Amino acid sequence: PLSNRKKAEALLVTITFVWGSTFVIVKGALQDASPIPFLAIRFTLAGALLFLVLGRSPLDRKAIVPGLVLGVFLFAGYLCQTWGLLYTTPSKSAFITGFSVILVPTILMVGGAKMRGASVAGALLGLVGIYFLVVPSGLSSVNRGDVLTLFGACSFAIHIVLVGHYTRRLAFQHLVSLQVLAVGILAFVALPLDRAPKLDWTWGLVGAVIVTAVFATGFAFSVQNWAQQYTPPAHTALIFALEPVFAAITSRVVLGERLGLKALLGAALVLCGMIVSELGGGTTPSPVEG
Repeated sequence: PLSNRKKAEALLVTITFVWGSTFVIVKGALQDASPIPFLAIRFTLAGALLFLVLGRSPLDRKAIVPGLVLGVFLFAGYLCQTWGLLYTTPSKSAFITGFSVILVPTILMVGGAKMRGASVAGALLGLVGIYFLVVPSGLSSVNRGDVLTLFGACSFAIHIVLVGHYTRRLAFQHLVSLQVLAVGILAFVALPLDRAPKLDWTWGLVGAVIVTAVFATGFAFSVQNWAQQYTPPAHTALIFALEPVFAAITSRVVLGERLGLKALLGAALVLCGMIVSELGGGTTPSPVEG
C-alpha cells in the first residue's frame, strides 16, 4: 500500500539522519572514552537489544559462523572509523566511509562479476573525490585519521559484499544480531591492546552510548528490516546517500566545521559516485556505517 511506502521512506530518512548525526556524537564521546572501550559497550548493548527485538524465532545454527565472519569485518571497519575520528572531522569521516558503497562493485568484479559502466563511473568519481578529501594540499597534508577511515571503508565494503552473499540463504534477523554482538565481544577481547584506555562516565558519554546503541543500531536496523519491504531499491539508495550530507550538516551546526574548497569538491564527487554506483551499478542499497 502507498501509505506503507510513505511511512517506510519517512522512517528511512529518519534513521539515515540518525546515522549521519552519530559521526558528531562519536567524535564527542571520544573525549570521555578511548575507541575500543566505547565500541565494546556500544555494540554489546546494541547486540543484546537486537536479539530481544529481532530474535523472536530460534537461532539458526547455520548463521553462527557467517554472523561471526561479518562481525570481524564490521569490527575492523568501526575500529578504524572510530580511531580515525580522533584525528579527522565528522564530515570527512562520513564521506570517506561512503566510499565503501563505491568499492562494492570493484570487489564483486574481483570475484568474477561483470562491472557495469555506471559502477566504473562511480568508482572513478569516488577515487577523485577521495583524493581531494584525503590529499587536499599534497602528500604532506595527509591526515592519519583520513587514512584510518579509508581502511575502515575498505572493511565495510567487504562486509557489504558478504552480507549480500549470506542473506541469500540465511535470515537477516539472525545475521544482524550475531554480527553486532560479535563486534562488542571482539572489542572486549581487544581491550588489552589499548595502550591508553579511557572510560569516564560523563552524561555526554551516557548519551552517546544510548544514541549509538539504542537508536542508531537497535532501533535503526529494526526499522530498516521492516521499511525495505515497501521501498524500491533505487529510492532506498538515494535515501542512504543522504547520510554523509546529514553528517556534514550536523557537524556544521554543532561543531562549526567548515570544509575547504577542495574538500567540498571531494565530498561532492564521492556523493555523486555513491549515487551513480547505487542507482546504475546494480549494487544492493547499503547505508554508510555510522
